[in-house]
Amino acid sequence: MLNGLLLLVLAISVVTDLRSRKIYNKVIFPSLLLAFLLHGIFDGWSGLLSSFLGFLTGLGILLIPYLMGGMGAGDVKLLALVGAIKGASFVFMASIYMALIGGLIGVIILLFRKGFFHRIKSIIFSISSIRYGIKVPLGLDKEALQTTYPYGVAIAGGAVMAFMLNGGLLL
Repeated sequence: MLNGLLLLVLAISVVTDLRSRKIYNKVIFPSLLLAFLLHGIFDGWSGLLSSFLGFLTGLGILLIPYLMGGMGAGDVKLLALVGAIKGASFVFMASIYMALIGGLIGVIILLFRKGFFHRIKSIIFSISSIRYGIKVPLGLDKEALQTTYPYGVAIAGGAVMAFMLNGGLLL
């Protein structure tokens, strides 16, 4: 039942993150409350404690990137929800896959953005100039370095990968 809840929340979050770049609290908070409630009912205090530790782990993984401005609050709350539903070890494993998927998405975005070949040419020229003792600025605009993307997709992908590599999707 909890796996089904998580998959539903992940699917909704991916759609809303892609459409409006938001992960809504009206999806996250009721699901979080339901996760704590169900863990408490099915597993008692130990289930509630496990759920809370998973929540704190998920929150802690993305808290620093959020505080540095590199992550949205919805992304942090979504990963905390993954931890609350599945526990600390699962959210830690999911975050490793999330980081790999997020990096891959970032590379794909860089490859298909306007001006990619100009940026690569500038980087190669700058690196080759260092060899001769000349320091040439990279010529990267700040907008290219500050571009963001919907990271909820990477979070959902990491959670699904952790599901699949832990014996499949059992609802």
